[in-house]
Amino acid sequence: MAEKKVWDKVNQWGDELRLLREIIQKTELVETNKWGGEVYTINNKNVLGIGGFKNFFTIWFWNGVFLKDEAKVLVNANEGVTKGLRQWRFTSAKELNEKLILHYINEAIANEKAGLSIKPEKKEAMKCDFFSDALKKDKVLNTAFDKLKPGKQKEFWEYMATAKQEKTKITRLEKIRPMIIDGIGLNDKYRNL
Repeated sequence: MAEKKVWDKVNQWGDELRLLREIIQKTELVETNKWGGEVYTINNKNVLGIGGFKNFFTIWFWNGVFLKDEAKVLVNANEGVTKGLRQWRFTSAKELNEKLILHYINEAIANEKAGLSIKPEKKEAMKCDFFSDALKKDKVLNTAFDKLKPGKQKEFWEYMATAKQEKTKITRLEKIRPMIIDGIGLNDKYRNL
């Protein structure tokens, strides 16, 4: 049997995480493993995760921003960057109030079932005059590019737009032209196809 993956960066919170896990298991959430640690879902949607860090162990709620947080226990781990995720940090097993934790978890489940979530902001694809001109001049390239899905097109636009020097743009175009013609996305090798 494969070893269970747990987020415990310093391997000092084993007992505490076990207690937190036992509380979570009293709910309808399904335990899964994502990104190297424990994540709990409902209807395949992430609701919460648990883990240990140097100075605390935590339960985090993916859409915690929608929790009422009457006990004022939630923090934004990365202010200004993190939009929806909120953490509840603990430094001792004595701080684990099962009734209160279950209240927060059940509210998070209800919020997920109600569809409350922060949608990622859509960014406009970057533009690049050099790449635009290349597409206009090369009919084969342009036709193949038009057949790509919008997400793959966006990756190529950004790849070309982030090149600052002319020689870099030329090198990048030479690299991606065969990929585009073959219908291969810039980052396909990193995806589970």
